[in-house]
Amino acid sequence: MTKRVLTLLFMITLAVALTALDPPPAHATETSASDAPPGEEKTAKTKVLEAGARALQANAPLAPFDIYLVGFHPMKEKPQQQMIAHHYCHQVNEDFAQCLLFDGNKDTAKLNGIEYIVSEKLFASLPEQERSYWHPHNGEILSGQLVAPGIPDAAEESLMRSKMNSYGKTWHVWNTGHPGHEADSLPLGPAMLAWSFSRDGEILPELVEHRDKQLDVSTEATRERRQALRELAQPQHGVDALKGKFDRPTREIPGVVSK
Repeated sequence: MTKRVLTLLFMITLAVALTALDPPPAHATETSASDAPPGEEKTAKTKVLEAGARALQANAPLAPFDIYLVGFHPMKEKPQQQMIAHHYCHQVNEDFAQCLLFDGNKDTAKLNGIEYIVSEKLFASLPEQERSYWHPHNGEILSGQLVAPGIPDAAEESLMRSKMNSYGKTWHVWNTGHPGHEADSLPLGPAMLAWSFSRDGEILPELVEHRDKQLDVSTEATRERRQALRELAQPQHGVDALKGKFDRPTREIPGVVSK
């Protein structure tokens, strides 16, 4: 037998043996917004099986998700519901990327959505009705809201330059908490279509302050560095989708124009 098969057999045998050592399961308890979902602690058997999977199974689809972006998402139908979105993305080709969305960047973060990103060229190929699901990115980029933490400024600028005039289709499937609202302990209800901020004043200031402090970045400084990208900005669809839906003053972001 091969080494991999022997390893697998050992893992299975050990898992079965450890089943007898597992204590009786405790009752699941409800958790706070910052804790893990309700449920029992992993048993020894589960941990052994996980170790075996790591040793023997591949994670090829996840390996290319090597681009880390952090921005903000309002829900299109409920724009007061806003959250920080941690994106882990795979650039499939020059015109298409796919991202997994989390509510944080630690190993306890909850997977709460997905986003697909297309270039201006691919967006133009979409049917008119389909376009209503795709939010514009120029406001996020030129305002400094969207950042790529941990890479040099020059590399970040190059990345953002490549995303100018692009669009994203984002679905959030779990309310993991936002200002003024508690999180759901589990993914509940239908998926919600997320949008982007295209006007100053739409996003909650405390959300930006929290993100900047958490990641040690400056949205304002980032915005200043991005002004050179304004010359690339083309009018975009969806810029005015949230216009007039906030009970506070808003104003245009220079360079962000509705098509």
